Amino acid sequence: MKNLKNKNIVFIGFMGVGKGTIARALIKKTKCFGLDTDDLIESMENRKIKAIFETDGEAYFRKLEKKTAKWLEKNVKNAIISTGGGFFKVDNLDRMGTIVYLRSSFDGILKRLKEHENANLKLAKRPLLTNEAKARALFNERSSLYESKADIIIDVEERSVNDIVRDLIMLLNLKEKKEKE
Repeated sequence: MKNLKNKNIVFIGFMGVGKGTIARALIKKTKCFGLDTDDLIESMENRKIKAIFETDGEAYFRKLEKKTAKWLEKNVKNAIISTGGGFFKVDNLDRMGTIVYLRSSFDGILKRLKEHENANLKLAKRPLLTNEAKARALFNERSSLYESKADIIIDVEERSVNDIVRDLIMLLNLKEKKEKE
């Protein structure tokens, strides 16, 4: 594995695969700080991703991702960063940190989202998932691209968050928090 650049860990993968969920669980278990690129963009724009897509379109959103990626590379160290599904296309991804691809089948992702207690909310906040056939085609197009960008690939389908986090702590040689920290 590469040296942990900036000591950041950057999660990539298709929308709904669990990047934010895994990142939050890993943050709880370690001494790392966490950031989510979609949250940063929403804060910068003072509106939700869905509204950005509806008002200004995907091309504008991708420009915001590039701006966010440059800021992260320059200013953030020792963080766990979860990203949006298309964020992996930014030019400087490899300079932001160690890239971890969370891999699942498309059907596994849909199952995960539909079985979530807030399923409607989870599906509603992903504008590119409104058309399942288009989303599946996008998934098929992106899968090998995610793999090519990754320093580490973790299969997440049908696995518990705790098992995935345990594997990540070991693979990334992270220090776990003591109970009272």
